[in-house]
Amino acid sequence: MSFSQDNQHATYIDVNYFKGNIALHNNDILHLIKGHPEGVIVGWNQKTFGFNKWEQRYNYPDYGVSFAYQNLKNKVLGNVVSAYAHYNFYFLKRCLMFRIGQGLAYTNNPYDKENNYRNNAFGTHVMSSTYVMLNYKKERILDRLGLQGGLSLIHYSNANVKAPNTSINSITFNLGITYNLDDTIQEYQYTLDENDKIFKEPVKYNLAFRTGINESDVVDSGQFPFYVVSVYADKRINRKSAIQLGTDVFFSNFLKELIHYKSVAFPEDNVSGDEDHKRVGVFAGHELFVNRTSLVTQLGYYVYYPFDFEGRAYIRIGLKRYFSKKWFGALTLKSHGAKAEAVELGVGIRL
Repeated sequence: MSFSQDNQHATYIDVNYFKGNIALHNNDILHLIKGHPEGVIVGWNQKTFGFNKWEQRYNYPDYGVSFAYQNLKNKVLGNVVSAYAHYNFYFLKRCLMFRIGQGLAYTNNPYDKENNYRNNAFGTHVMSSTYVMLNYKKERILDRLGLQGGLSLIHYSNANVKAPNTSINSITFNLGITYNLDDTIQEYQYTLDENDKIFKEPVKYNLAFRTGINESDVVDSGQFPFYVVSVYADKRINRKSAIQLGTDVFFSNFLKELIHYKSVAFPEDNVSGDEDHKRVGVFAGHELFVNRTSLVTQLGYYVYYPFDFEGRAYIRIGLKRYFSKKWFGALTLKSHGAKAEAVELGVGIRL
C-alpha cells in the first residue's frame, strides 16, 4: 500500500443487500403491501481528493453509477431493476456517508386492465426512480475490503406519464461491503484560499421552457403534451447557494380532457366544461450548486386557478446541468404534496 499524488481519483465498488417495508403513503396501495421487499444495490464509485475546488467545498464527495434489483414480494407488483447516477457526501470524519441517486427503473408487471388490474402503483414499464442511502462506513478493514450499513429509501414513480400512478416507497435496512480497486491511497488536497467563502454576484435573470407528456388519474383518458414557461430571478448568497423568486405559466393539455370528462360524468361537481385549463403560479426556491450540476427545490402557489386540480400549492424538485455559464438543461418533478403531476424536461438561460 502506498501514497500517491499522481492520480486525481480512485475507484471502489460496493455491494449492498437490503430488506424492509413498503411505506403506506396512500391508502389506495394497502392491498399491495405484502411481505418484506428485498434486493441488492451495486455501485461503482469515483473518489475525489480536492484537485478541483468544488470537491474541497463539499468535503471530497464520491460520484458514480449504481444498479439495483428489488423483489417487491407481491406478484401484482412484480420485480424492478433500475440504474442511477449518484453522489456520496461525507460527514463525521468520513464515517457517515449520505448517497443520493437519480435514474430510471423497469418493472416487469405494470398495470394492465385485463391481466393486472390490481396494480394501481405502476402504469408503465419504465419509471423514474430516486433513492437515498445513509450508511455508517469503514473502508480497508481487511486489505482493500470494508463494511457499511444503514438505511435506504427507494422511490418508484412514472410521475403521471400514464395512469395509474400511486407510486411505491420502500424503507429498508441495508448491509454491504466495499472493495477499493486501487492499491494506492491519494492524499486530500487543502488549497482553498482563506477568502474562498467570500463570493459576490449580481442578481441573475432566468428564462426556462419545460415540456413533457402526462395523463390525469382517469385511466385511459389519454396522454397529452404540456408546456411550462418560467421567468425568475436568483441571487447567489454564497458559492453553494442561490435563492429564487419567479413565476410559472402552465399549459396543461390533459386538464382540457379532465374538465370535459368531469362536466359530463360528474354533474354534481358543477363543472361547466368551459373552464380554462391554463394556470399561473408564483414560487420561491433554492438552488444548490455542485460543480456544473445543481439541485433545485421550489415551492409555488397558483394565483390564476380556474379549475381545481390537487390544490393551489405545488412543489418542484430536480436537477440542472450547466452547459456553459449561461445555458442549462433541467430535469424536474412537479407535484402537489406526495401526488406527482409531471416530469418536466427543460432548457433555459441565466443572464
